[in-house]
Amino acid sequence: MDEHTAAQSPRVSVGADAQIDALVKTSPRVRIVRRARQGSMNRSTSIGIRIIAACVGLAVADAWAGACESLASLDLKDTKIAIAEVVPAGGYKPTKEFFMPMPPNTYSSLPAFCRVAGAISPVRDSDIAFEVWLPIDAWNGKLVAVGNGGYSGEIWFPFMAGPLAAGYVAAGTDTGHQGSAVDASFALKHPEKVVDFGSRAVHELTLKSKAIVVAFYGSPPRRAYWNGCSTGGRQGLMEAQRYPADFDGIVAGAPANYMTRLSAKYVVAAQTIHKEGGLIPPEKLPMLHRAVLDACDLIDGVKDGVIENPLRCAFDPASLKCTDVDGPNCLTAPQVASAAALYGPMINPRTDVNLFPGVSAGSEIYWATGVGPMVSQPTPIVTGIFEYIVFQKKGWDWKTFDIARDMNKAEDVAGPALDAIDPNLTAFFDRGGKLLQYHGWADPGIPPLNSIGYYESVRAALDDPQLDRSYRLFMVPGMDHCAGGEGPNRFDALGALDVWMETGKPPESIVATRTNKDGAVDRTRPLCPYPKVAIYRGDGSSDDAANFTCALDAH
Repeated sequence: MDEHTAAQSPRVSVGADAQIDALVKTSPRVRIVRRARQGSMNRSTSIGIRIIAACVGLAVADAWAGACESLASLDLKDTKIAIAEVVPAGGYKPTKEFFMPMPPNTYSSLPAFCRVAGAISPVRDSDIAFEVWLPIDAWNGKLVAVGNGGYSGEIWFPFMAGPLAAGYVAAGTDTGHQGSAVDASFALKHPEKVVDFGSRAVHELTLKSKAIVVAFYGSPPRRAYWNGCSTGGRQGLMEAQRYPADFDGIVAGAPANYMTRLSAKYVVAAQTIHKEGGLIPPEKLPMLHRAVLDACDLIDGVKDGVIENPLRCAFDPASLKCTDVDGPNCLTAPQVASAAALYGPMINPRTDVNLFPGVSAGSEIYWATGVGPMVSQPTPIVTGIFEYIVFQKKGWDWKTFDIARDMNKAEDVAGPALDAIDPNLTAFFDRGGKLLQYHGWADPGIPPLNSIGYYESVRAALDDPQLDRSYRLFMVPGMDHCAGGEGPNRFDALGALDVWMETGKPPESIVATRTNKDGAVDRTRPLCPYPKVAIYRGDGSSDDAANFTCALDAH
């Protein structure tokens, strides 16, 4: 019996029905009420719990606690549930600090919820931690599973908070190991953990989360969504490609879906950057960025410090080459070569084939921060796939990587588990699935042209009407990796997906906002579905989204 069947069987349906079962033994009145309310009970656990509690004189809170705690005995295949408890409104306290700084009020406004935590072990050497948060009141009937970043070996609790507060069941996983987002050492000699990280952990999370929802509420989620960025974007595309029945809608931001070539791109670039004199010092990056804006900001007719469509920007870093001695307003020849290595595509020197794109103009100020490539040593998030998975040699020297010799091996060894590049999304789209993808044009960590490349590969594989109904890609001018940046970078991708699912109308634009240092919104701008861009109408404030329209760039 699989988990879907088990979750619906009387033996393990330990949500509201099991709570009623326990009460029936002591109260004939409850038996009558249950028979009268069975239909509505399956539609609303909240109504059912309140009715039963009133009939037998239980406090509603006690009834909810019993329904939640009984999930500890839920019988799910390959799964052990360690925690099943009600968390009161505003009462959630994380067991450890998240690796990224989060606002202090991240959890303070959360409603009361049933917290279920456990581990899934579908094969030997697999230990997938997960949590599912089920709202006590006002469940909207939908489930959201959230993605991870890098090699993240922890559940991303802060990203579960938003969906829960909005009425969704929220779910997350540690991807099958414990460790930081930049540490791939878990993978060394553990091929099953690589499979877990690549795809299995999310699939198992989805199956178990749906079963827990059935057990608690008495009915499955009406919609199941995925929401992730970076590795989370890759996870979303992997789901659409390999497990098309898991989710009804997927938000995939800045997906690291071609992990082998993405990592190789930055290793190859590092080999140029770290030649003598090639590292561009952080204090020069603003100068480089200003030069790019001077060359390309006005192409869209609006001088706003953001490049709307970097595809039209033909900036050449050689224009800044120092004519005599090094100085703060120019680049030395090795520094020009480093910038060119980042902007340019990764080419196989033996075949002259373009393997992966470079970063886009406008990303320069982020090259030395976060996931930026202009750092003293290549980040382990880039080298880890080669050190621990491809070559399986701790201490592997990134300077020895030879793209002509090693790229095929990387794709053969790591690609099957980690690359989510299959353009055939027919199975996902045929069942009504919707894919909303976004990518910041100023992303220094995952070149935004990678998203366009995947979108175009899907377009080539499918007929245009199906693509138009089912897939939207939004490029975000001035946005850093997944968030932040000089352009409007805050927008509700999940909300847009939900409206799309409920109405059947694909989003023609999504309004993004930018806030100043005081937290006030100082600019709004429409995000347009690729290949359309936001075009200024010619009058009114250029900081107001109402004065723009989405259209194809005529140039």
